[in-house]
Amino acid sequence: MISMNIADDIILINKPKGITSFDCIRRLRKHTGIRKMGHAGTLDPLATGLMIIGINRGTKKLNEYLKLPKTYEATILLGKQTDSGDLDGDVIKENTLNKEGVDVERIEQIIMSLVGIQQLPVPKYSAIKKDGKPLYKYAREGKNVDVPVKEMKVNNAVIIDYSFPYIKVFFDVESGVYIRSLVEEFSKRINIPSTLSDLRRTRIGDFLLKDAHELPMIQ
Repeated sequence: MISMNIADDIILINKPKGITSFDCIRRLRKHTGIRKMGHAGTLDPLATGLMIIGINRGTKKLNEYLKLPKTYEATILLGKQTDSGDLDGDVIKENTLNKEGVDVERIEQIIMSLVGIQQLPVPKYSAIKKDGKPLYKYAREGKNVDVPVKEMKVNNAVIIDYSFPYIKVFFDVESGVYIRSLVEEFSKRINIPSTLSDLRRTRIGDFLLKDAHELPMIQ
């Protein structure tokens, strides 16, 4: 049960896997009876972790929260690449790998090379608009469009676990970074088809996942 009172202006939520960010808002509205809500940063349906929800006057603070740095735990699957950059998409490239054929030191070098400012294309399955239309709508219609290239800053990238064919990476990034874009760049640099298989956001600015509430189970 989420404890709230009318003075609350934000609430931290641990988003579960399999629902959209707006589904979180919908459940909270039903749970609290409060209609004026918004969130500071979308998480994909397959992603989990920290979301900042603005309540009533707290919705006015959401823009400043959007600009905060973030940390993620991302799991990369080696040997498979999809059109969406995650396991929701269709497989477009697949290699049969064996553990002995994968150079772990090379993986570490490539992950570390992502630190700094990168000029990367945004995922084609994203909400960024081209000619007033979200990119994901073009993708769902099977239309090829030139996706924007965006400056993305990675403050730190560290492998925290390697269990072939999965690599778990800690990413500390500035606002505006797409982890799927980082994984696609990793795939290009190491020349191994790779995709994001799991993503968990653990921090937004000074807000931590450990302080977040579980989302109420409301249909």
